[in-house]
Amino acid sequence: MEKNFRLTIEYDGSLYQGWQLQPNGPTIQGAIEKALATMTGQTVRLTASGRTDAGVHALGQVANFICATRLTARQFHKGLNSILPADIAIRQCQQVPLGFHARYDVISKVYLYQIANRTVRPAIGRQYCWWVRRPLDLEAMDKALQFFVGRHDFKAFEASGSPRAHSKRNILRANIELNSSGLIQIFVEADGFLRYMVRNIVGALVEVGLGCMEPQRIRHLLAARNRCLAPPTAPAQGLCLLSVKYPFTRQSNPLRLLLDTDSFI
Repeated sequence: MEKNFRLTIEYDGSLYQGWQLQPNGPTIQGAIEKALATMTGQTVRLTASGRTDAGVHALGQVANFICATRLTARQFHKGLNSILPADIAIRQCQQVPLGFHARYDVISKVYLYQIANRTVRPAIGRQYCWWVRRPLDLEAMDKALQFFVGRHDFKAFEASGSPRAHSKRNILRANIELNSSGLIQIFVEADGFLRYMVRNIVGALVEVGLGCMEPQRIRHLLAARNRCLAPPTAPAQGLCLLSVKYPFTRQSNPLRLLLDTDSFI
């Protein structure tokens, strides 16, 4: 009898070519599917809530797979974690209705981007943040960030090759915090994201924080819909997929999900 299993996955993306299977290097999807094949003796395909790019991390990626098996969710949870490499962990495994789809059922996702804003480059945790040496104006950055909130056409903030029908997305909430470790943390929740969208937003925020661009410039960039006019993309290693939200899922504060993010670095 076929069963549908939902995985909540944590991973350090530093050594991977992103989530999706690639011919030129290791991927998160490839590692988990290999482990599933070992457990089931079958070719099992994972469906994720969405792709993460090379070097991007996750604390709450969600994927599902359907297979005919006698194994239980508990057995998959224990077995996968015993096989997978140390930089990938299954936080939770649940059997769900056959109709559940990790991508199409998504309501929203929450991303976190971290910046180490100090004169000395970080050694510990450097793979989880962008080091920006010059001082950043957080007040100006937060003002600029709020121009992104709401439904807009984000064509100026997407990378080429985005697999999408259109470039309009709705950012539900966004804020900037300074955590107890001195890291700047940028939280963004939206109903969907384009390729590099968060990293391109952060790149623009840093330009504002450095005084190279006024916060109000964001309005003009959104209206222009021209990626060539927008600032450079922020590095991948500062980005982490915190959470994926589905219908009828109990959530706490949507910008404080899964963990105290101070412990991420």
